[in-house]
Amino acid sequence: MPIAKSLPTPMLGRSDPVAGSLWVIFSMATLCGLTACAKSLSILGMHPFQVVFFRNLFAAFVFSPLLYYRGWALFDTSQLPTYGFRCAVALFSMLFWFYALSRIPIGEVTAITFLTPLFGTLGAIFFLREKVRARRWSALAVGFLGALIILRPGLSPLNGGHLAALMSTISGGASAILVKQLTARDDPNKIVFLTHLFLAPMSLVPALFFWGWPALSMVPLLLGMGFFATLGHASLVRGYAMMDASLALTFEFAKLPFTAVVAYIFFDEVIDRWTWLGATIIIGSATYIARREAQVRAEARRQSVLDASDAVPIATPPEAKLVLVQSASGASAAKAPPALGVAADCAEKSTKRG
Repeated sequence: MPIAKSLPTPMLGRSDPVAGSLWVIFSMATLCGLTACAKSLSILGMHPFQVVFFRNLFAAFVFSPLLYYRGWALFDTSQLPTYGFRCAVALFSMLFWFYALSRIPIGEVTAITFLTPLFGTLGAIFFLREKVRARRWSALAVGFLGALIILRPGLSPLNGGHLAALMSTISGGASAILVKQLTARDDPNKIVFLTHLFLAPMSLVPALFFWGWPALSMVPLLLGMGFFATLGHASLVRGYAMMDASLALTFEFAKLPFTAVVAYIFFDEVIDRWTWLGATIIIGSATYIARREAQVRAEARRQSVLDASDAVPIATPPEAKLVLVQSASGASAAKAPPALGVAADCAEKSTKRG
């Protein structure tokens, strides 16, 4: 295996919201393929925890050729603790999400996951002690109203799948923040490779409790799941590397129309009007919160720049210092810089004329 140096990473640190939004939208369309494969495996009888393991295993397999081209440089990172924490959070999110997918319609799972930015804001309030004013509190309340419209507690039957979807949403929000932190130092390909390399053995542990060897008919779905997972994850990381995380989250809402098409074509599922209404309310609320957070951060950066500029003392130009020293010592203007010497001569002539 060649030992290669790290390749240039033109996307690292690059800010391009237009290209980033296209990568995120493409990722949402691709991940719908992953959803279809996972749902089909659940229908065929594979336990959701096994689906998670094979999703990570085949995704790592699909991405393994990168190791040949990049060599051991792929393992060169200073963020191993962040990778470990991110993979643990992502594993919980996957386990909950795939379980929810096996219990409730695809459209409901997708709509509930739109609560991710709202839970992220709540986390910032309670754990980071972030100050939130009335407008964002109102947006949060509206967003959770949308969730209630989707779930309709007391009017429609709820089961463990709905709770699992909510838990997946909470942990998914934390995972998205950690991905953005990783893109600050590592390129997207390295992030995806290392993430699946760690997730494959981690996800094997819960899968062993429900183990059953997959049938031969499941192999194409397993390969497809690995392909779509790798392509979708790589595209999503590229999108996050090119734009602010709060802005990237707003484009993840493109998943719902793609999901509606997949659910209708492959599973004869129709997203009802209440789910569409609730999802629309959540999208509006989350978009407002994301834009508001971006504005607050921009204002904080501008204020810090102004404070830093006010703290810098105004330096006296060297020429002015020279004039002051010469005036105090009675030195002749001939030793001054040319421009100042001419000014001194003119002043002296004016004095003589007067």
